Amino acid sequence: MAFVNGTGVDPESIVLNPLFSRLILAVFILLLGFIAGRVVGLFVKRILSDIQLDKHVRKVGIKVSIERFLARSLSFVIYFITIILTLDTLALTSTFVTIMLLGLVFLVLISFMLAVKDFFPNLIAGVRIRLKDLFDVGDLIQIKEVKGKVVQFGLLETKLVTSFKEEVIIPNALFTKRKMIVKRGKKRG
Repeated sequence: MAFVNGTGVDPESIVLNPLFSRLILAVFILLLGFIAGRVVGLFVKRILSDIQLDKHVRKVGIKVSIERFLARSLSFVIYFITIILTLDTLALTSTFVTIMLLGLVFLVLISFMLAVKDFFPNLIAGVRIRLKDLFDVGDLIQIKEVKGKVVQFGLLETKLVTSFKEEVIIPNALFTKRKMIVKRGKKRG
């Protein structure tokens, strides 16, 4: 066994170690993949700029840069594939995929909860307003500093028009939380 400079490390055993070889290969794949992702992204952006995709898309009414979006999306796909290949080289793919799936499920659940947090209170308040006949289209309503005529009533929100001809949309849950004054329209007596 040969030792270098009294450090106790055998250079031949490090090079022949399978873990060290996989680590070197993983770093190489990672560097190559990120360089490829960047180059491909720039290449696609240049091609899309040459055909003036953004100019054509703006005529349709889309203000977002489609060229940049497509180029970045392709780069990120290449980056993601590179990360998966790197983790596969290190035999960590299944762990990574499991963590990614759990993270994705967590994000979907949080997004769903945030999306419906106002939906159910507004729906319940809308049903309550309908059943108790608290107000209807044509009635004048004042809630807090907003005063206007009801022009549209839905289960989630109510649309008022103020005396200044401004449209105000009020979530129905607000009607159960605030004091309101209702002046019935002529049709309802």
